[in-house]
Amino acid sequence: MLFFRTKFIAAGMVALSLGVGICGARADEFINVLTGGTSGVYYPLGVALSEIYGKTIPGVRTQVQATKASVENLNLLEQGKGEIAFALGDSVKAAAEGDADAGFPQKLEKLRAIAAIYPNYVQIVASQESGIKSFADLKGKSLSVGAPKSGTELNARAIFGALGMSYSDLSRTEYLPFGESVELIKNRQLDATLQSAGLGVASIKDLASSLPITVVAVPAEVAQKLGAPFQAATIPAGTYQGQKQDIPTLAVTNILVTRSDLSDEEAYQMTKQLFEHLDQMVAAHNAAKSIKLEDAIKGLPIPLHPGAARYYKEKGMM
Repeated sequence: MLFFRTKFIAAGMVALSLGVGICGARADEFINVLTGGTSGVYYPLGVALSEIYGKTIPGVRTQVQATKASVENLNLLEQGKGEIAFALGDSVKAAAEGDADAGFPQKLEKLRAIAAIYPNYVQIVASQESGIKSFADLKGKSLSVGAPKSGTELNARAIFGALGMSYSDLSRTEYLPFGESVELIKNRQLDATLQSAGLGVASIKDLASSLPITVVAVPAEVAQKLGAPFQAATIPAGTYQGQKQDIPTLAVTNILVTRSDLSDEEAYQMTKQLFEHLDQMVAAHNAAKSIKLEDAIKGLPIPLHPGAARYYKEKGMM
């Protein structure tokens, strides 16, 4: 086990050490970036963010940790086992409210926002041979809805509920990460996968290049029924190989979250360096093209960290 201050990361968790800090770095200047599965969008963006921080924040060492994404990330932050995390806006809201069904038995009081970043798009993809062409066609079919109580799985539950359906309408429900879901479809052992991620997620690109797919629409009325932080969105034609039409769906804003006990200076630097090096984030994944400074403090369900607020005040946004 590696010890940084009194914290530890359990053996078996996937972690990659990056960006060793400058000589003389203090032990408390450490940033563990909590991401998601390696086949999603959080992970490459987390790697880029870790590299940015390691190179631009004096005396800091960084690490990026692959996780089950939003729900796990937020709980790890509350436990002091990370300094910054990617999470879906609805998961952040559920954490702040203490929604037990969403994986938060108690309110997480330490969560503070760094920035609203890019939107996650709910992307439901089926093999063409499954015959699934609409959401209603999922009845009697097998579907992977993401890891249990992950941000993706919470999105799936919300959509099923808004349409008067439940997992019991499926022939089989799998709770698998993106990459594993795709492998099952490629092996004809699963009909469809629901993935909440940035557009052009690697797992679906891989699937589309392996066999003919159908990108399944989420009816427009679902966004109206669910309300904020959900919003109607479109997966543009050509996002995936063989996708010839725009597909209506839902989007949920992703948020970079930190802890209230992190120093103001560290939170300030994490915010500043993110926005001053967006080109490196875009190079890591196209989803980062949607990260805009002017949108960074919109619709946040938790308070800003004072260090982040200082940066936005400097930019005349507060």
